[in-house]
Amino acid sequence: MNFLTEELDNFITKNTEQEPKILSELNHETWEKVLIPRMLSGHFQGRVLSILSHMINPKTVLEIGTFTGYSAICIAEGLLDNGKIYTIDINEELESMVNKYIKKSDLKDTIINQIGDAIEIIPTIKETFDLVFIDADKSNYSNYYDLVFDKVNSGGYIIADNVLWSGKVTDTKETLDADTIALIEFSEKVTNDDRVQNVLFPIRDGLMIARKK
Repeated sequence: MNFLTEELDNFITKNTEQEPKILSELNHETWEKVLIPRMLSGHFQGRVLSILSHMINPKTVLEIGTFTGYSAICIAEGLLDNGKIYTIDINEELESMVNKYIKKSDLKDTIINQIGDAIEIIPTIKETFDLVFIDADKSNYSNYYDLVFDKVNSGGYIIADNVLWSGKVTDTKETLDADTIALIEFSEKVTNDDRVQNVLFPIRDGLMIARKK
């Protein structure tokens, strides 16, 4: 969902660093072959994730919701040397595409791709994280937040995508669906959590960024 005019959106994209060639290829193949391709982070949000990762310089990252691997590759650009990203997705049908682009990006030793239920997998990962990126089933955002919080290092970040949900978070209460309600509750949960400093960026479909104090 874009909240800006097409003209402004084009101006912003024009004046943003171009995506690397490998990500352009992944972008194209996702739109050509995958159901609901708009779930891809894409050029502008991908560059946002890349620059945030460069600012944070994480050693370890957890991504909940891999899709076709675009965001994982963007975040990997800012990793410290020998850093790792653990990325989890429940959709095994996309595993081969993800692995293909991880290999083409020369990141097979950096991005650890796991297929399954994140609720079950996260407790098995014996790492703490400098950055967690949540972009999976909206109904579980609050559960993911609770599940990862103690695994986030002090000063680390939790970033959640789609928190504006195409603007539906401001709809009247009677028209809200379950996902929208879950996202509203998640944003309120983060905002009311005195363990974090947070800001909601109106980037694409909304990025909630929380820094653990």
